[in-house]
Amino acid sequence: MQPVDSLPSQATNSPSPNTWVWRLGLRFGVGAGLACAGWLVFLQLTGNNPFSPKQLMGILLVPMAAAASQWLLRRKMAPARPGVGRALAVGGLTVIIAAGLAAASVWGLAHVVGEPTLARNRAELLEITRVQQALRPKEKRNKQFEQQELQAAATLSTTDLARGTLTWALLLGMFGALPSGLFLRK
Repeated sequence: MQPVDSLPSQATNSPSPNTWVWRLGLRFGVGAGLACAGWLVFLQLTGNNPFSPKQLMGILLVPMAAAASQWLLRRKMAPARPGVGRALAVGGLTVIIAAGLAAASVWGLAHVVGEPTLARNRAELLEITRVQQALRPKEKRNKQFEQQELQAAATLSTTDLARGTLTWALLLGMFGALPSGLFLRK
């Protein structure tokens, strides 16, 4: 029988804190990205426009996933504290992966559904833009700017849709990941 001192401790068998950052970032990032993709498919299958502002409801999962990954990192490292660097790193990694997958799913779905759905999206976007322009006070209206808005809505491409999704997911994700990372570091 081995002496008690020579038995490996449980702490040496557990992954390092940096390994937890990578594991949790990948797990939550992929999960949130797939949830965003699933939301797009759900919108498409229910007859809704998957590229409309309703898509934002799926993107809101990204900051929640970042906060959840930071919370779980804190739990996995207990009683030690992850520190602000690791907490922000796991949140940032989660956001980057989820945003990339969300943008890729928009691009892929746009290619799968084809031009008729994209044309319907452009028509809805033009209608929304015109209504917003009509609601704008007259002293703030600019004819040239309004024409540019309409032109941008009329020529929206799959790349523009994916870029917009990536931008919104990154912004909203980091907007949630930064404060939660600071709060969940202790």
